[in-house]
Amino acid sequence: MSRVGNPYDNAKAESFMKTLKQEDVQGLTYKDADDARRRIGAFIDTVHNTQRRHLAALDYLTPEEYERKHSRGRQMEKAA
Repeated sequence: MSRVGNPYDNAKAESFMKTLKQEDVQGLTYKDADDARRRIGAFIDTVHNTQRRHLAALDYLTPEEYERKHSRGRQMEKAA
């Protein structure tokens, strides 16, 4: 939740919700809440986390690319 007088606390969540609505939810009809959870979860897993680039917080990489890059760095540190 945003603190009083600070509208930027929720900026990342609001940005994600906008993306979700524009790229997946808009115009769709779900059978029930379980169908919505399953289909939105699939969007997050298959599109948002694997294909969409994220801003500076993740060096403009997808979450999977970021994890791969940093896990290789940790492996190299352990080997040294």
